[in-house]
Amino acid sequence: MKFPGQRKSKHYFPVDRRDPLVSHNPLLTELGKAYVVGIDQTLVDIEAHVDEDFLTRYGLSKGHSVVIKDDVAERIYDELKANNMVVSEFAGGTIGNTVHNYSVLADSHSILLGVMSQDIRIGCYAYRYLCNTSSRVNLDYLQPVDGPIGRCFTFITECGERSFGINAGKMNQLDVNHIPAEVIKGASALVITAYLVRGDDGDPMKEAAMAAVRHAREAGVPVILTLGTRFVIDENPQWWRDFIAENVTVLAMNEDEGEALTGIKDPLGAADKALDWADMVLCTAGPIGLYMASYTDEDYKRETTHTLLPGVIPEFNMYEFSRPMARAKCRKPARIYSHISPYMGGPEKIKNTNGAGDGALSAVLHDMVANSYHRMNVPNSAKHISEFLTYSSLAQVCKYANRVSYEVLAQSSPRLSRGLPEKEDSLEEVYWER
Repeated sequence: MKFPGQRKSKHYFPVDRRDPLVSHNPLLTELGKAYVVGIDQTLVDIEAHVDEDFLTRYGLSKGHSVVIKDDVAERIYDELKANNMVVSEFAGGTIGNTVHNYSVLADSHSILLGVMSQDIRIGCYAYRYLCNTSSRVNLDYLQPVDGPIGRCFTFITECGERSFGINAGKMNQLDVNHIPAEVIKGASALVITAYLVRGDDGDPMKEAAMAAVRHAREAGVPVILTLGTRFVIDENPQWWRDFIAENVTVLAMNEDEGEALTGIKDPLGAADKALDWADMVLCTAGPIGLYMASYTDEDYKRETTHTLLPGVIPEFNMYEFSRPMARAKCRKPARIYSHISPYMGGPEKIKNTNGAGDGALSAVLHDMVANSYHRMNVPNSAKHISEFLTYSSLAQVCKYANRVSYEVLAQSSPRLSRGLPEKEDSLEEVYWER
């Protein structure tokens, strides 16, 4: 496990510079393992340059998104490949992106649940999915299916207009029998997206995802939910509020999804309202930056040294140097908030907006699992005087999430190819190392 940031204090980690008071302890010769489990609709994003005749021939609507059948998707893909029209093929999927980026950042193990074509030929979309996924992501639990995984085509015509063709393939056919209960119960976090548990269209994916959530709750494993799109939430906001209140520890959303869920347009107000149901909230707000909100115990509140910020909650970041906790673990719960503007004002040129929120969530996930790993292996550390959700303060997690989001925006793919440059932590973090 690579910890977030480069720590000035080396009493505990990295492990090659162990604390001499604990290194001889035989109980610590085998370090405990911390890992993340994610469930996703496995799909590949395929971008191609085409002419308008191509769109007409396949019944695609210029500038719009169209659902296409399996056989049509196969013909489209074969023609694109035969004529070298494909610009890029990237593994996609909200949770697939998140666990991949987590494993790159943490240089640590994660497990992805979903489906995968059982017959894969070199160079095809399923092959690209495997190639674009970190070797640290364990794909051994994927369910083999007879057919294609999901494909999202982006067709770019000479005028620059983008048209989309969506083919689900077999991506929603994950069966409940392929949900490994013991693997989930041993995880440090379970990550899901709203797409998995919405409605009931006859596919087995919802039942499988709900079974995974039940296993996580039984074992006290934090459940992280990312909302994905406001249209899913708009269908039945109250159902989602009840689902989050009953099942979810950490909620990730953007300002549009937050408005759909809470009825509040302001991202800080929406994050605050979402704390009625979740223990920690991440809300990305485009050029405004991102907000985080959580709970901490009154006994562990720590005042910020940063400028106090105005908002719908005056001076809302007063206690952003506190570490997040689940509300149920607090003797006297207090709400804490943090905000950060886009890193360096955002990239000079935004190459890709797809996956920036997933990148931010992967950073939050990294900090949470680092905390779990540290607690397993150095349980008597002052870091664990109470049951915190994260290794770092809310402000530091916010800063890390923002930095990872920047990296995704500055590249063409939603998946990181390398971790971030190491940096020294701020003085507020050193407090927790001592």
